[in-house]
Order: sequence, then structure tokens, then C-alpha cells
Amino acid sequence: MDEFVVTPWEVRGRVDYQKLLHHFGAKPLTPAELSLVEKYAGEVHPLLKRGFFYAHRDFDLLLKWHGESRPWALYTGRGPSGPVHIGHMVPWILLKWLSDKFGVEVYFQMTDDEKFFDDPEMELAKATGWAYENALDVIALGFTPDKLHIIIDTKDVEPLYPIAVKVAKKITWNTAKATFGFSDSTNIGLIFYPSLQIAVAFLPTELRGETTPVLIPCAIDQDPYFRLARDVADVLGYPKPATLYSKFIMSLTGESKMSASNPDSAIYTTDSEKVVKRKIYNAFTGGRPTAEEQRKYGGDPEICPIFHYHMLFDPDDGAVERVKSDCKSGTLLCGECKAALFEKVREFLTRHREMREKVAGRVDEYRLGAKLQ
Repeated sequence: MDEFVVTPWEVRGRVDYQKLLHHFGAKPLTPAELSLVEKYAGEVHPLLKRGFFYAHRDFDLLLKWHGESRPWALYTGRGPSGPVHIGHMVPWILLKWLSDKFGVEVYFQMTDDEKFFDDPEMELAKATGWAYENALDVIALGFTPDKLHIIIDTKDVEPLYPIAVKVAKKITWNTAKATFGFSDSTNIGLIFYPSLQIAVAFLPTELRGETTPVLIPCAIDQDPYFRLARDVADVLGYPKPATLYSKFIMSLTGESKMSASNPDSAIYTTDSEKVVKRKIYNAFTGGRPTAEEQRKYGGDPEICPIFHYHMLFDPDDGAVERVKSDCKSGTLLCGECKAALFEKVREFLTRHREMREKVAGRVDEYRLGAKLQ
């Protein structure tokens, strides 16, 4: 693990996903799980079959639970500290598809408290403001208030807190230090915070008054929270949460993960068309230095963020495979590939912004706390 670092607060270096899988102890997503998805949903989402999601804990058991017509829910979240980029949205896109296909409700946690605790420069009001702003990007995916329950921690803590205190009592300081790397200089807000993220995994059971496990689609850096959730679930009388882990969307600069410290590494939902085009045309690629060399030797789509974006935005398996084969054979030049991608991204962002404008000012309609009042 020396060559890269993956924690809930930091991702650094070129991530070896198989080593990470072994380190965290999660299971690889196999054709058996995808067959169960197809059995119950009628199809398999491209994010699943193209390997964006690659690991899980008890996803197979959750699907079998669904097959027995038992209740379950979906849960994921966002640490609101700035605008949303496409990498953030990958689990949310799958979340919406799963909600539609399986007819289940979604609990979406906006952790403005965590961002306030973690960032010395962050003001609480600013973090809460970002929570409302980021929520628009979630709602704009097409959710309705009956299916989506947004939890802004500082606004909606009331139903969470009784669960969180029970969770906190079962997690020792030694366990928290070992799991999250806390030190003697870590503020006690950040030390307590994991109990709130874990609490949402148990919230549907409390609200429904019956055993209601959750499935959590998220990036694999969030695994430490849900390992702990699974550790304390039985003793607290809650079902263990199931998880579905995604890889990170490759940075436009070629690194394993987009970085908020480098705006050119990612495409944000608020970027103008001009900015999006510049970012795509300036992006790192797996192509050769010259067109002549590209035609002669071909490129390497596996290391190319442009190809990864094609896999993300094009639902047509045949079209994606042609981009890959044409890149490798040298018949597709990087400029042509980037131009095609820009059109796909532009179309997606145009639709997304239109939806975002329609739901502006309506976040409170989706907030769980407001619904429970």
C-alpha cells in the first residue's frame, strides 16, 4: 500500500484497485451478482457491466432479499465543500437507476458538519450553503420527493441522533484511531462524526419499524465507515448494510482521481461549454505524440481519461467498443475522439442544467427533517 493512499479524506498516487480490494477485505463484483441484477431489473446498468463498480459487501444477499419481496432502501452521500463534478455523480447516477428499477427509496446525506470539522478554513454556514447547492445536482437527476430523502446533517439531525449515540457507545477510541487514522490533535467533532454517517445506514429500519437493510453505492474510499457499521449492526439489532464500491473516475490530467485543488482535472456541472471544451481538448490521453505515430502504432485507451469518459457517457456498448478498437488500431486520432466526447458531455450537461434550474429553491421539499415535522 506504500505507493498510494486511500482514506475517506485523501486519495493520492495511482490506485491499485486489486490491492485495495485485498486491503479492505471487500469482494469483487462477479458475473453472478450481475446476473441477479439482470434477473430483477431486466438489464444491467453500464456502470456495473463496464467495471466502474467493481467490489461489494453482501450485494448478492441484498438482491436475494429483494427477490423475497422484503423491504430495503438506498443510501449514499456527499461531503459538501464546493461544486459538484462528474466524478462525484457516478454513484448518484447508479443510485437513481437502482431506485427506478427496484422501486426503493433513497436516503442522501449531506455532511456539512464533517466538512466544517475537517477543514480549518471552512465556515459552518458556507458548508451548509454548499449542501443546499449540491443537493440540486442530486435532485436534477430526476428524483421526486417521495423517493428521495435528503439529510443535511445540521438541519436534519433529530432522527439521526438517537441512533448515532447508540453507535458511538459501541465504537472505542482505539477502534476509531485504527480505522480513520485519528491523532491526539484531531478535534472531537471529527472523531464523533463517523457515528452520524453510520446512523443513516440504520435509519430506514427505525423509520419503518421493521428490518430494512440499505444498499450503499459509493466510492471505495468510504469503506471504513461501513466496515464499522457492519461491525456494530448485530449488537444494536440492525441489519448489516450492503455496499457497492466504485473506482474513481480518472482525472483529465491522467491521475487516478480528480482533485478539487486542480479545477482542470475534472468537469463540473457548473462549467460553461467553453470551459468544458477547453478541459477536454487539453486533457491527457493515451495517444501518441504525433498523428503519424498514432496511425502507425495506435493508442492505449486503458490509461486514457477521454476513453473512460466515453465509457461513462455512451450507453451503446458497440459504440464504446468501436472507440476502443479504433484507438488501438490507430484509425481514431485523439482530436477526433475528444471532439466526439465533447458533444456527449455537452448534451448531458445541457439536460442536467435545465433540470437543475427547474428544481432551484425546492431542496426543502426533499429534506427528511422537513417531511418529519
